[in-house]
Amino acid sequence: MATATKTALKKKRQFRVRKKVVGTAERPRLAVFRSNKHISVQVIDDSTGTTLAAASTYEAGFRNGSGTVAGATAVGTSVGERAKAAGVSSVVFDRGGNRYQGRVAALAEAAREAGLEF
Repeated sequence: MATATKTALKKKRQFRVRKKVVGTAERPRLAVFRSNKHISVQVIDDSTGTTLAAASTYEAGFRNGSGTVAGATAVGTSVGERAKAAGVSSVVFDRGGNRYQGRVAALAEAAREAGLEF
């Protein structure tokens, strides 16, 4: 019997998280995408399908620490400030199938410190 690949296991985790997490106008979804080099995050209202705020290490100001915990912390702080400016104070966290550790956890903690409530 063949074992599951890393991508198949990530898809299973992603589906398991997304069937429980839905963003509304009152509590939009804070969706995280993590690659080997970068991390990006969006605040999404799923009822209308619009992005309310976003930040990423693809942006020019965050490229220096793009694959590090420090870069993820900077992105988390930035998205927290941008979401507060857009009128969002409470979100639902969608870790996107990633484990809650390292860069994903650092991003979440920085967003909490910037004023977002999970």
